[in-house]
Amino acid sequence: MTIRAFPSDLFAGSRFAVLGLGRNGAAVVSALLAMGAEVQAWDDKSPPGPDDFACGGDAARFIASPLEDLTGFEALILSPGIPHHLPAPHPVALLAQQAGVPILSDAELLYRAVRKAGSLARFASVTGTNGKSTTTALLAHMLEQARVLVAAGGNLGTASLALPLLPDEGVYVIEMSSYMLERLESFHAATACLLNLTPDHLDRHGTMAGYAAAKRHVFDNMTPRDLAVIGVDDPYCRIQAQELIGKGLTVTLISVENPDCIAGISDALKDAPTLPGTHNLQNALIAQAMARHLGLSDEVIADGLRSYPGLPHRQALAATIDGIRFINDSKATNAEAAEKALLCYDRIIWIAGGIAKSGGIEALAPLFSRVARAYLIGRDAPVLRETLDAHGVANECVDTLEAATLASLAAAKALDAPVVLLSPACASFDQFASFEARGTHFVDILSKLSLATDGQQTGSP
Repeated sequence: MTIRAFPSDLFAGSRFAVLGLGRNGAAVVSALLAMGAEVQAWDDKSPPGPDDFACGGDAARFIASPLEDLTGFEALILSPGIPHHLPAPHPVALLAQQAGVPILSDAELLYRAVRKAGSLARFASVTGTNGKSTTTALLAHMLEQARVLVAAGGNLGTASLALPLLPDEGVYVIEMSSYMLERLESFHAATACLLNLTPDHLDRHGTMAGYAAAKRHVFDNMTPRDLAVIGVDDPYCRIQAQELIGKGLTVTLISVENPDCIAGISDALKDAPTLPGTHNLQNALIAQAMARHLGLSDEVIADGLRSYPGLPHRQALAATIDGIRFINDSKATNAEAAEKALLCYDRIIWIAGGIAKSGGIEALAPLFSRVARAYLIGRDAPVLRETLDAHGVANECVDTLEAATLASLAAAKALDAPVVLLSPACASFDQFASFEARGTHFVDILSKLSLATDGQQTGSP
């Protein structure tokens, strides 16, 4: 089995429009040109130049120009963050709708390209509000352990259309956001999961019903031979599961509260340090069910759990200084995600803050007894402070991550808290380009702090 490039004439004669040239859109343009398509692309914030994507003979097939007439285009590919419906459609999306041009995600284009190239490689799709990236990476790791050719990406890591062409025996593991899912047409997953559903992206989908409907597209075009895996520990997912069962699909229901579900996996998870907490039990159970459907044995699955290296910025041990463990959970950009981390530790110093989501951190109140002291950073630190004050949690607004980290080390020693947890429960964009940048900065601060602490202990200048 070998991985190869897509044929250079796969989309010869086809015209595509691309709006938005961030990580996703730029990958789409490059891939379509490499497959022989004609591409007109634009970005409202960073307009491309005529030579930005031209390579060799591609120059004649690339047009860098505003999209003002979509007549004759096969599809419009919008970057995920550009709306085509709510809260208000982008003008180019309206042009596409008026011209009858489909608006697609790059995951849909990947599926079409794979089938057009003659490959029968299977697709495994992962979605949900929280846990998508871990489940995607874990399933891909299991497949690699089984020596299956696998390509993982989508909302995680490599953009979908930047993935290579796999042979018939290969498997694509695609993390899919609701933004991607609402722009599918023919995409067919051999197995797909819905991990959980909690309120998120309601500005884009209008209501929870709209959000759930977008997520449900992951199961479009599936047949009874395929497998849908649903985490049913929240009411929204239970509704989705019953609808799918009513349609005659094969559905596996996963609940961390059901002893029958967790039998046989708990021993392997005891030896899996990168998968702590009940939420990762759900991630592991769902990855296990999907892996079984893809032909993996329970022995290989257990080995994959034990050897899974984890993902950066998701409850990763960033440093241990003077016996205090510093945990980087920068990926926790909402209260629901932070809750998963708080449940894993009995007594912590908590670093939180940034741009708060709707509802702030009030939902975390039942876990505040675990917080010895909190240090709050970023724009909405005062908002979080009001909640903590109301519940009697000691806290301080310190503005920057550097100040919070330094103060946390001293507080952890003084208050006998063995863990400092960066789990912000907020978006990062007030101070950082991304949650990854926030987490990386935390690690850098700790690296310098560790060196300074070692120097003091050894008497170094």
